[in-house]
Amino acid sequence: MKFSKKSAMGLLFSLTLIAAGCGQTKTASDSDAASTSTPAVAEKKLNVQVSFYPMYEFTKNVAGDLADVHTLVPAGMEPHDWEPTPQDIASIETADVLVYNGAGMESWIDQVKDSLSNDKLVQVEASQGIDLLEGVEDGHHHGDSSADEHDHDHADEATTEEHNHDHEHGEEAAAEDLDHADEATTEVHDHEHNADTEEGHSHDHGGLDPHVWLSPVLAVQEVRNIEAGLAQAAPEHAEQFKQNADAYIAKLETLDQEFKAAVTDSKRKDFITQHAAFGYLAQQYGLQQVPIAGLSPEQEPSAAQMASVIDFAKEHQVKTIFFETLVSSKVSETIASEVGAKTAVLNPIEGLTEEEIAAGLDYIGVMEQNLEALKLALNE
Repeated sequence: MKFSKKSAMGLLFSLTLIAAGCGQTKTASDSDAASTSTPAVAEKKLNVQVSFYPMYEFTKNVAGDLADVHTLVPAGMEPHDWEPTPQDIASIETADVLVYNGAGMESWIDQVKDSLSNDKLVQVEASQGIDLLEGVEDGHHHGDSSADEHDHDHADEATTEEHNHDHEHGEEAAAEDLDHADEATTEVHDHEHNADTEEGHSHDHGGLDPHVWLSPVLAVQEVRNIEAGLAQAAPEHAEQFKQNADAYIAKLETLDQEFKAAVTDSKRKDFITQHAAFGYLAQQYGLQQVPIAGLSPEQEPSAAQMASVIDFAKEHQVKTIFFETLVSSKVSETIASEVGAKTAVLNPIEGLTEEEIAAGLDYIGVMEQNLEALKLALNE
C-alpha cells in the first residue's frame, strides 16, 4: 500500500500532536505532584523593627526563623543621638512588632509612636518592669555609693492596652540579685514611665540611665518582655518563642555566673570608664564605675570633671582607663597619659562595628570580652 507525500505529512503531523499531548499530560501530572508536596504559599514571617543592636540580638534569639528582624540604627553608628528618617518611620508603620529599649534611650520614640496609624502594631518596651537608676550626668559622682530602690512602673505603657507583661520569675531573679545598691554610683529613681514623663526625655535621657542591657540579669527581663510581645503578635508560635527565649536566657545566666566568679576576689572594685553606661553592671556585681562623662558618650567633660577623674585615678592608683568603640578615645587617652595608665576597651554594646560583625561577635561574645578586660583592670 502506497502513501502519497501529502498523506505521509498528515500522519507525521498527527503523531507530533499526540506526542505533544502526551508531553503536556506528563508535565501537568508532574506539576500536580509538586503542588501536593510543596505548600502553595509560604508561611508569613513577622516583620519586626528594632531600635538598636542589643534589641536586635535579644529579639533575633527569641524569634528564630519566625521573624525578619531589622535594626533601625545602622551598624557602627552611635545610637544616643540617632533620629529616624521618613523611610525609617515608614518601615515602622508597616511592621508587625516594634521593639525598643525605652528608659529614655530612644529620645525619638514618643514622637514616632504618636505619628503612627497602624493600630495592629505590637510595641514592646524591653525595659518595662525594671527598676531604673538615676544617671550620672556630669561624670562627677565618684564618691556617691548610696542607692534606694523604687518601682519602675510601666503599667501605662504595656505593649498594647490589653496585654499584660507578667513575668514574675524574671523580676524575682533580678530583685534577688540586685543587692549591691550601696556600691553603685547611681541612684534608683521612682519612675512612673508613662507618656507624660517620657516627653521630658531628650538626648540626656531625662536623667535616667537606660543601659540596662549591660547587666546579664536585667537582660533576662528584656528578653522575657520581647518574648511576650512576639507571642502577642503571633500567638500560634508562643511555645516556640518561649523555647527560644529559655535557650538564650540559659546563656545569659551562664554569663552572669562568670561575672560573679570573676569579681568576687578581685583586688579592687572601681573602674574608670568613658561614659556612665555601666551603672547596672556595677550595681549587679558590687563594683563602682567612675565615669569621665555622663550618660551620653558624646558629652564633653569640663576641665573640673577631668581634674576630678585624674585626682581619683592618682589617689586610687588606677592603671587602666577604659574607652569604647563607637566614639573617640581622645579623652580617655588624655587622662591615661596624665596618670601613667594604659587604655583598654570596655564596650557598652550600643552597636557593633563592621570589624566586630566580620569577626562574628555578638552580645555574649562582647560581654565576655568586657569580662576579661574588667578582670585585668580589677586585679592590677
